[in-house]
Amino acid sequence: MIQLTKKICLIGDFAVGKTSLVRRFVEGRFNDSYLSTLGVRVSRRVIEIERESPTQVTLMVWDTAGGESFDSVTKSYYRGSGGALLVCDLTRSDTLTSLTRYAEDFREVNPGASLVLIGNKADLDGQRVISDEQIAAAADANQAAWFVSSAKTGAQVEDAFLFLGAAICSVRSNQ
Repeated sequence: MIQLTKKICLIGDFAVGKTSLVRRFVEGRFNDSYLSTLGVRVSRRVIEIERESPTQVTLMVWDTAGGESFDSVTKSYYRGSGGALLVCDLTRSDTLTSLTRYAEDFREVNPGASLVLIGNKADLDGQRVISDEQIAAAADANQAAWFVSSAKTGAQVEDAFLFLGAAICSVRSNQ
């Protein structure tokens, strides 16, 4: 079995659910209390990817602080990443608009990296202001795949991370 280690980043504005998505993916749980991430927190999870040969991939998941006040050091955290999950909050339209700038900054440091856009907080359906069509358009504009997820219920969280892991391995094996 082939063993690889890949770095991925979660990127998005404050309070979009980046840490909750990581916790759901890595630990399989959700916590309702909110604590803002300061700097960066690194978690890891081993996944298996089906390729020509079975491949075990250790995903090093970098959960970065969100928002503009973090811009001065952000690019150093992005360096060496195979891909990123761009996260917006489906109840806040401004969080989707911000993702284009984050995608540009990330790709400036990691040209050719894989991106996945996640519209998070799908469980808050009555408060949702971002449509699937808007997410699809933003994903297309940033050459990204997209998922609508809920860190609270776990819907589509695993799928998004596994998709990104497979995409990173596919891109790297084709280069």
